[in-house]
Amino acid sequence: MPVTKMTGRVEGKFWSATVLTLFPEMFPGPLGQSLAGKALKNGIWRLETVDIRDFARDKHRSVDDAPFGGGPGMVMRPDILAAAVDHVRSGQASEGSAPGGEKKVIYLSPRGRRLDQAMARELAEQNGVILLCGRFEGVDQRALDGRGIEEVSVGDFVLSGGETAALVLLDAVVRLLPGVIGDRAALEEESFAHGLLEYSQYTRPQVWEGQEVPDVLTSGHHENIRAWRKAQAEELTKERRPDLWERYLRSAKSRG
Repeated sequence: MPVTKMTGRVEGKFWSATVLTLFPEMFPGPLGQSLAGKALKNGIWRLETVDIRDFARDKHRSVDDAPFGGGPGMVMRPDILAAAVDHVRSGQASEGSAPGGEKKVIYLSPRGRRLDQAMARELAEQNGVILLCGRFEGVDQRALDGRGIEEVSVGDFVLSGGETAALVLLDAVVRLLPGVIGDRAALEEESFAHGLLEYSQYTRPQVWEGQEVPDVLTSGHHENIRAWRKAQAEELTKERRPDLWERYLRSAKSRG
């Protein structure tokens, strides 16, 4: 029988993530610390890992084979991956569907749709997610097509496997769950919350190495502070992320 490692309390309502991986010992990793770790212990979300090798069909527990058409490296087999996904889905069906319906299955891949704050919010509003972590040269396309698996990328670079990408995605989503961050207003001031990068932040000491905190931030005039922060966010976005700036302008124009 496949072995599932589960972290977090299971009673009550929670958001849950299931990670299909060859390296279950990589989880929860950093997600077991700080706010995400506290939320895990408090049962706000649940994490389970399933070892893909448990679905192998030989004594060596092999999960990959040479690619048809030749080429370097190995490819993860569709029959083994599909069996792992089916196992997770059947377990969820036996528990009864939570509000939000069947969980989305995501394969972490540089070919996929780029993970952004909008996607993180979308996933946080669902009842959980199933993440497939690839290794080697990737996975057989038929597994993705046959099980309706969506590809998601965390950036234009290549990692050794999907596990670190899965940790990034989970961190982005979990922090948005109700009860994880005490001051929900803080989420509204972050980068990407309104299509802009976040403004610069300052704290004590007021003068450090000859650099002073901008006068407006110590003025106590809240309207001026809000205007300064918005102008800062716009300036930084225009300078550092012209793609976001153009999108922001289009959105502002459409709102009239």
